[in-house]
Amino acid sequence: MNSPNLSVVLAGGGTAGHISPLLAIARAIRTDDPEAHILAVGTAAGMETRLVPAAAFELATIERVPMPRRPSLDLLKLPFKFAAAVRQARGIIEQAGADVVVGVGGYVSTPMYIAARRAKVPMVIHEANARPGLANRVGARLTQHVAVAFQSTRLPHAAWVGMPMRTEISSLDRAARRPGARERLGLAADKPTLIVTGGSSGAASINRTIGGALRALADAGIQTLHITGRGKQQLDAAGSPLSAPGYKQVEYVDGMEDVYAAADLLLARAGAATVCEVAAVGLPAVLVPLPHGNGEQALNAADLVGAGGAVLVRDQDFTAEWVEVNVPALLKDPARLEAMAAAGRVLGIRDADQRMAKMVFEAAGEGNR
Repeated sequence: MNSPNLSVVLAGGGTAGHISPLLAIARAIRTDDPEAHILAVGTAAGMETRLVPAAAFELATIERVPMPRRPSLDLLKLPFKFAAAVRQARGIIEQAGADVVVGVGGYVSTPMYIAARRAKVPMVIHEANARPGLANRVGARLTQHVAVAFQSTRLPHAAWVGMPMRTEISSLDRAARRPGARERLGLAADKPTLIVTGGSSGAASINRTIGGALRALADAGIQTLHITGRGKQQLDAAGSPLSAPGYKQVEYVDGMEDVYAAADLLLARAGAATVCEVAAVGLPAVLVPLPHGNGEQALNAADLVGAGGAVLVRDQDFTAEWVEVNVPALLKDPARLEAMAAAGRVLGIRDADQRMAKMVFEAAGEGNR
């Protein structure tokens, strides 16, 4: 058992992609050391203001200091705003009596890393994406305790630990859970099942393509659960919800473990969490990376696609015709689906949260020598 006085400060926020692994790490630390003091640090504008308290962890906030994308008055103010954020961060670290600071990236992490370095508090970093963000590129040069979700991620001192995820997913037995999951999701027990999701906010291009392919999927005997995203209900020309035999749409599903268990094939974006989770549970996937940003989603998918665990389709190539040609053929090929599942399981890591907790305890122990 670790010291009951251990104090851990976890930094990260803004998006679920940062908050989910942060919470998984926090839970793993609490499992190993129930008396550990755990404080999460984010900003007042991020999703962490809702998700962290909901997970029963304490939250502190510092000012959000984004990097201006073009010359402006904000760019001139940046050094002063950043210095203020570092002062706030150091105050939080010292008030918490932190033995270790854990960062998962995002705006809040850079000032926390600088403050931890100045306070001589050990740091642990987890990078979720194949292409590291700026905060973790900075932080990785300040500590030797660096973990990455993808084997191909390049950071100094990087150890491949996988993606910390909720235990409901990391412990999932898809075959055992499938009957109950399909019943809860309103799906038939014995039909080839495609589940489509663009994430909690939806993906307009994916939604349009699936709408255009409904008839072909129905004619192939496939049932489709289409998770459209909040406020993204799909309507036909008459303004009624889209319908077809075997097709069901919902805006949101609470608990992706049921989705992963019910699906024979998942069609989704290639966010880091999605890629790591489908690998860990052995779920074949068609991945359509977000076409915007710095191309990180295609990089996230590269290892899994290269191993044969998923199929990659560029957003511009993801058309109704592509779905009609490829998806029914894939769903009617059990041998290929099993081969994809097996390839994913080889890459998938189910105990990343425990690996991260071990790294945190080791770093804290070094700091207390």
